[in-house]
Amino acid sequence: MANKNPLLQAPPYAVEQALKGLGENLRLARSRRQLTIEEVAQKIGAGRRAIMEAEKGKASTASGVYAALLWAYDLLGPWRELANPATDEQGLTLASFKGKTRVRKSRGLSGDF
Repeated sequence: MANKNPLLQAPPYAVEQALKGLGENLRLARSRRQLTIEEVAQKIGAGRRAIMEAEKGKASTASGVYAALLWAYDLLGPWRELANPATDEQGLTLASFKGKTRVRKSRGLSGDF
């Protein structure tokens, strides 16, 4: 059964390019360490296909595979800084205007007395 998720079929161009770049970087990291796909797959507990798809930058590859590959190559440190709230300039600016810390839908008046 084919996946009908639009994000996986045709991700936004910037997302597609970022994943392709990550995949190329992961392939180069593996190559520099002189590791085979089989060796890396065994180390992270995944199949060969998952490694090959990650190295192609496929959007359908689980984020856990990408994280595990970064771990396998001792490159996981920068991953922890992704989406860091302390460096989210736009988010910090927006938060300073609103003053809210939680996002909730307004319940409105129920009319139930």
